[in-house]
Amino acid sequence: MKQTHLYDVLIIGSGVAGLTLALQLDKTLRVALISKASMQAGASWLAQGGIAAVFDENDSSDAHIADTLVAGAGLCHEDAVRLVVENGPEAVNWLIDQGVNFTRDSDQEHYHLTQEGGHSHRRILHTADATGKEVTSTLVDQVAAASNIDIFDHQCAVDLTTQADNNSRKIRCTGAYLLNIKTGVVSLFQAKSVVLASGGASKAYLYTSNPDGASGDGLAMAWRRGCRVANLEFNQFHPTCLYHPKAKSLLITEALRGEGALLRLPDGSRFMDKFHADAELAPRDVVARAIDHEMKRLGSDCLYLDISHKPADFIIEHFPTVYKNCLEFGIDITTDQIPVVPAAHYTCGGIMVNDNGQTDLLNLYAIGEAAFTGLHGANRMASNSLLECLVYAQSAARAINQLSEGINEPDFIPNWDESRVSSSDENVVISHNWDELRRFMWDYVGIVRTDKRLQRAQHRIKLLQSEIQEYYSNCKVTRDLLELRNLATVSELIIRCAMQRKESRGLHYTLDYPKVSAIARDTIMVPINFAGQDVIIHRDPPDAE
Repeated sequence: MKQTHLYDVLIIGSGVAGLTLALQLDKTLRVALISKASMQAGASWLAQGGIAAVFDENDSSDAHIADTLVAGAGLCHEDAVRLVVENGPEAVNWLIDQGVNFTRDSDQEHYHLTQEGGHSHRRILHTADATGKEVTSTLVDQVAAASNIDIFDHQCAVDLTTQADNNSRKIRCTGAYLLNIKTGVVSLFQAKSVVLASGGASKAYLYTSNPDGASGDGLAMAWRRGCRVANLEFNQFHPTCLYHPKAKSLLITEALRGEGALLRLPDGSRFMDKFHADAELAPRDVVARAIDHEMKRLGSDCLYLDISHKPADFIIEHFPTVYKNCLEFGIDITTDQIPVVPAAHYTCGGIMVNDNGQTDLLNLYAIGEAAFTGLHGANRMASNSLLECLVYAQSAARAINQLSEGINEPDFIPNWDESRVSSSDENVVISHNWDELRRFMWDYVGIVRTDKRLQRAQHRIKLLQSEIQEYYSNCKVTRDLLELRNLATVSELIIRCAMQRKESRGLHYTLDYPKVSAIARDTIMVPINFAGQDVIIHRDPPDAE
């Protein structure tokens, strides 16, 4: 089996961000697209809600920008928000040109736009309640048909490779080592440009709506190679995931509440009006904390989401996926309430990038959930994430297309050496550490935090990292080991970011500092081996009102 591959562009991640970028690259560039599992196994495929963009004549970019800034609780970078929102309609129209079929109104002349928490207008384009599946499958078909793109599935990234750039005396990224999960062989993929489109790190938590691959691989690899990260304390917990012993990570889309679903206590009474004027349409962090508060107050394992007061035909037409999935667990949402709990859903912070997705390393880009662009601030507004994927993928593609001819091929990098390690006969160590990590992150670094909880988490993560590093140094790599190592790295960064923020803002809520600071600043982590590139001009958000 070939152990060294040479491409113009290496894309690690096959969600909407990675697929979009691959299709936007010049057709003369040879592209390797990496997927950890199948092309349908990522978070993009599972996205139910939709894509936020201004398509209604009564809506405006200014209104979309204003809503995003409010949801971001003073930490959004307005230039990033404006970039995404103003380029949103064009990006969505590109999707339509690729063959994506969004749901239309009954007149078939206009797209059906729904409304979600934080939005002042109906501006969510969707394909029933399976938008991610429609968008991803359409883009996968286009990528498969592209002669310049090679797809490598069931590949898990181990680490990035770097070398000194002779022209600039800076550090450049030259590729990555990738583990073939099926064969156990580690290969070297070298490229002139490398793109991390690897998603977030919500698997750091015990309860999550994300697929198994959301282990923060890109974040951890970039950090180890000298890239800064920011705002990792802002982990969005989706308020409504199905609570059922056999349901692993079934998200109940926020669009249900946008179409009139109500949150209820076990006795059937509503409660959201006590927490926010918008009740069920309040921002996600407010709804998640409200559910968490009521569950703890009552000692309940879950609360309930109820849309059964709507006509059955309406429910089945608008939410066929939720209806079908819940029915498999014996819940008929046309007549029954849905048991729900909050679950880790989205990583709002990430690898620091500029408007082109460029990181601190030359020739290394990050897009999608792995990146920190400044769009989301302290709280991601619903359905802005897929829009961010599209806009920044297109921006990064333009930058790579312009620079590709001026980049030399990488120097020699040695193949992966595992001559001094052995196969482990104690995989129980990995499963035990994985379980311990996710439990203490849920208990101590979850929806509500305190200094004491964070200190406990920090103590435990250091012990875990020591054990994991010893195991990594002596054993052959496996997917489980690599993901555990990356989750431990990102969890430490989440804890450090949370300890540094002495206020409650957006998704970060701490009982020790319940008020909002007068000045809004990002939490930036700088690695010891900081690459030190001058490509990012960091601008603090404006002072909070």
